[in-house]
Order: sequence, then C-alpha cells, then structure tokens
Amino acid sequence: MTITLYALDGCPACERVMETLDANEIEYEIHWVDALFSERDEVKAVSEQRGVPVLEDDDRSVVMANTDRIIEYVETTLA
Repeated sequence: MTITLYALDGCPACERVMETLDANEIEYEIHWVDALFSERDEVKAVSEQRGVPVLEDDDRSVVMANTDRIIEYVETTLA
C-alpha cells in the first residue's frame, strides 16, 4: 500500500490526519511542503490546489484534500 501525506510542519489539520493514520497503524510516507503557499507546486501537481493536508492513495487512485474527508476515508477504507 502506498499512502503519501503532503503536510506542513506545525499544521494542526495535518497533525490530526497523522494521528489518525498512526492510530490505525497505517504506513505512510510524509512529504513536507514549503511554508510559502505559492511554492507548493508538488501539492498542486497532485491535487490541483496548494492547501494541505493532501492524502494520496496510489493503490486506489485516490487524492483528497479535505481534513474531515481524509480522516473518514482512513477510518472507513484503510483501517
């Protein structure tokens, strides 16, 4: 399973997603993004927007950016 989380250090929403992934013992790679919103080209390339967190599930071809939706997806699909 290849799960990638695009996150910003110190981002409370990103921390919520990481806590959910960890609590459900889901392995994931974290890709730390630039603090400058305008420099988050890697996030835009994946999700067509620059906000974080963004979860990418390569196995299911899923990309999502809404924190609550990500947490729901983790708990209902990945856990």
